[in-house]
Amino acid sequence: MTSKYYIGLMSGTSMDGVDAVLVDFSDNNITLIASHTEALPKHLLSGLQRLCKSGNDEINRVGTLDRSVGKLFAQAVNGLIDKAGITKKHVIAIGSHGQTIRHMPNLEMGFTLQIGDPNTIAALTGIDVIADFRRKDIALGGQGAPLVPAFHQQLFAKAGTKRMILNIGGISNITYLPGDATAVIGFDNGPGNTLIDAWMKQVNGEPYDKDGEWAASGTTNPQLLEQMLSHSYFSLSAPKSTGRELFNQAWMEQQTADFGYMNEADIQSTLLDLTCHSIANDCLKLTDNAELYVCGGGAFNKELLRRLTLLLPHYTVNTSAPLGVNPQWVEGIAFAWLAMRHKHGLPGNLPAVTGASREAVLGGFFPAI
Repeated sequence: MTSKYYIGLMSGTSMDGVDAVLVDFSDNNITLIASHTEALPKHLLSGLQRLCKSGNDEINRVGTLDRSVGKLFAQAVNGLIDKAGITKKHVIAIGSHGQTIRHMPNLEMGFTLQIGDPNTIAALTGIDVIADFRRKDIALGGQGAPLVPAFHQQLFAKAGTKRMILNIGGISNITYLPGDATAVIGFDNGPGNTLIDAWMKQVNGEPYDKDGEWAASGTTNPQLLEQMLSHSYFSLSAPKSTGRELFNQAWMEQQTADFGYMNEADIQSTLLDLTCHSIANDCLKLTDNAELYVCGGGAFNKELLRRLTLLLPHYTVNTSAPLGVNPQWVEGIAFAWLAMRHKHGLPGNLPAVTGASREAVLGGFFPAI
């Protein structure tokens, strides 16, 4: 049996675990062979959350966490290999996204930073690693994000059909596939799960609002919703990208400061509507009707999908499952795909999406030997 598999590793803004997928790209097909999720230990999660804010002794903390996250990613790979029942020699390479701790592409000297030492992953798995996918795009004047629209185009585009692929992690991003020769459009839309998860944890001590049930029990405050939607990010033209640096707990507390009289469930409902309305507004700017497919953690929030359906009456709203891809694994597969593109010397970015000056082969190569 010759080598043909790639592994994709993804840990997103939500920091709810490391997703690892084993993918076969032979015969021009994209086939998910196996999947595995490695939970983030609480001490590592708290360390990463602290690192997402400015603080003391950052260089030492970055160095330590870089290695720790690398070890966790390697653990995810080894768990995936065991589950799949294959030998490592059959894996061509690992595509590792890393854990984003800063994304600041709009500074005069823009940058993005993902940790999870690829040398550690290579050493502990014995498999070549391709990582650091975003910084080449930024070096070419782009946002370094989102990178998944190029993959969405290959996997989901259908001639003559307008499709919107919506990935809802901590931050949500949209890919518009117009179904004709028109350029693909993609950008970070705004807060996905990050604010509703933060409020759920602060008030109820739970990591997320299962099925959106708590939000469904509340009533949205129109004044608070309008105030949050007035944020300048939502009116920016693409290309654009964002992250926890903008939409975070401090911003949420600032926005809700004058609404202390509100019921806690009503605040949750309003935060969920911020996610839904910002998504719907962006979709309608692009087209008044399309097939909308949701992936990422938000695809499992029934109340979120219900509200999106109401806000987009001429859209069909579904998860990516009817297209043959479990919504949990789409981004992981995308980074296996980016690793495959790197190995074949093929570009991984769409300049029309990221704003880069040209297409480029993305990522750096870290051999196991």
